[in-house]
Amino acid sequence: MKKFINKIDDILVESLSGFAGAHHDLVKLSLDPNFLTRQQKAIKKVAIISGGGSGHEPLHAGYIGYGMLDAACPGHVFTSPTPDQMLAAAEEVHADKGILFIVKNYAGDVMNFEMAAEMLPFESATVLTSDDCAVINSTYTTGRRGVAGTVIVEKCVGSLAETGATLQACKALGDKVNGLTASMGIALTSCTVPAAGRPTFDIEDNEIEMGVGIHGEPGRKREVMREADAIVQEVVSAILDALKPSPNSEALLLINGFGATPLMELYIIYNTAAKLFNHHGINITRSLVGNYTTALDMAGASITLCLLDDEIKQHWDSPVHTAALRWGV
Repeated sequence: MKKFINKIDDILVESLSGFAGAHHDLVKLSLDPNFLTRQQKAIKKVAIISGGGSGHEPLHAGYIGYGMLDAACPGHVFTSPTPDQMLAAAEEVHADKGILFIVKNYAGDVMNFEMAAEMLPFESATVLTSDDCAVINSTYTTGRRGVAGTVIVEKCVGSLAETGATLQACKALGDKVNGLTASMGIALTSCTVPAAGRPTFDIEDNEIEMGVGIHGEPGRKREVMREADAIVQEVVSAILDALKPSPNSEALLLINGFGATPLMELYIIYNTAAKLFNHHGINITRSLVGNYTTALDMAGASITLCLLDDEIKQHWDSPVHTAALRWGV
């Protein structure tokens, strides 16, 4: 294992400290328990909090700021954060209109965020993201996993919260966006968790994992490597089966890298996916290509399609200013 680390036990704090230092104008870091918040606390709005295991950067800390999150709670690598982190973050950012947790559908995340919600002294609600259409059930989830579509949910809900909307309205929008979003990932290689020191799974040079999870969980099947067009066609078919979009639907297409895939290849995936969706009557009017929900050093990518209506478009297009996403400001 070759990685730019010092002591394995210090990876999280050193990385969080580097992130907070590099983006000191946007975020501030609290340690013991670990959480990050906006540098300038928002007032009179629903406070949006997310979190999960580290190793998926820029998710979630990279989305703290105007138009997205108020706080993020990072666990250790691929490990859920603990309830005391959520409670401390909520107490720091609560702005008199309640707390909305955005939680990826993994058993540990769901359990710990539920525990925190039960202990909060003020009103809260939860949006559970479950956009991964690769699997129905796994040992990590009940139902579909929350993956790159989480970014779209955080962006849209964060935008609505900035308008002073109610907690119930923010949850309703988050649930709607999640229900209109489907993703699927493909791994070319495994990732290596630093504490383990070896790849999470073994895969031959001529193999790919179709439907892989963002922690290296098994996908739908192991296949022989093919040309990009054939791989993308299989993923697009799975997404269309999951969403069953109406003809002439409008959509946002997100091509997400897992951490070790060049942008050149991500744009090849976008090129093919956009053509295939257009062929099926889907009009791609919004797009995003890059590393937004990663899996450490995994080579691979995911494709996410979010069906759009006027409300979702409004909140996707609205100004955002975070370390990883910024436009309109």
